[in-house]
Amino acid sequence: MHKPIRCFFQNGYFLLLTFATGLFYFCFYLVTLTLGIGLSFTVAGIPLLTQVLRTTLTFVQYERIQTKIYTDITTQPYERRIRTEQSLWAQAKEELMDTRNWTAICWLMLKFWIGLLCLLSVALLCVMPLLLMLTPLFFPILDIRLFGIQIDTFMQSLFIMAIGVIFTVISSWLLNVLVRLIGGYTRQMTKRLNR
Repeated sequence: MHKPIRCFFQNGYFLLLTFATGLFYFCFYLVTLTLGIGLSFTVAGIPLLTQVLRTTLTFVQYERIQTKIYTDITTQPYERRIRTEQSLWAQAKEELMDTRNWTAICWLMLKFWIGLLCLLSVALLCVMPLLLMLTPLFFPILDIRLFGIQIDTFMQSLFIMAIGVIFTVISSWLLNVLVRLIGGYTRQMTKRLNR
């Protein structure tokens, strides 16, 4: 009994983490790429863009580890060799011309939209069933209405609680499916980047 409950909350945590990382990637790359391109006519812009493009390796590796821990889906390693013997401008040119960097940025920034879906899913599939199950505790204190019907008796609250238990079982299955799909997204991302 403890394993399904732990899996339910772990899936919810993974979806919240997906939202947080997707929001971070989107904001980070939007701000830094805009700043780097805006400053590219100065001496600081190109090195800034080079360092931003180098972060893709770290972030893709983080996504691989996160996916392995929470979904147990193994992905291909994403490796890239950074040559330090070259001059700074030669390294910058190599980083800017590497299409895998730009592809990785697109994949990582798309996680923002996936993260929004995950946040909505956590609200509907994790929080909603728990609130339905807690209805017998809160109906004397709060004015609870569900589908326009006021819940004001203990029997009605027990009925809502039973609906919450059934909805929890269904949402647990849906959460597993959604987490597997997100793990598949990470697997596809690393597969495309390794081509």
